[in-house]
Amino acid sequence: MIFLLTLAINSFAIWLAAEWITGIDLYTPGETTTENVLFIVAIGAIFTLINMLIKPVIKLLSLPLIIITLGLFLLVINAFMLLLTEWITSYFDFGLLIAGFWAAFLGGLLIAIVNLVLGMIVPDRS
Repeated sequence: MIFLLTLAINSFAIWLAAEWITGIDLYTPGETTTENVLFIVAIGAIFTLINMLIKPVIKLLSLPLIIITLGLFLLVINAFMLLLTEWITSYFDFGLLIAGFWAAFLGGLLIAIVNLVLGMIVPDRS
């Protein structure tokens, strides 16, 4: 249940980032809205799996930088997780298109804010 809730929040956050931030686009080849939503959920699933499997290792390895920057380096890690999602989805017929690091940085910031806000609204995930 936690995975599905996180998947829904991340999918919504990625869609919102693609709508609001110049330099981030979604490539969804679906002809109907339902197909496009399924492609966005697939992108969200890849992003969620990356955040569950790879992000903790990266955070552990970069712990000194996180401490020195008082946690601001976590925004850079979020940007790299978004760029990694773009790289992985580039092998499929759908995916993210990100113009550069700064677009990924702003996208990671927006996704973190959406996760924070929706995480407070949704009942306890533990």
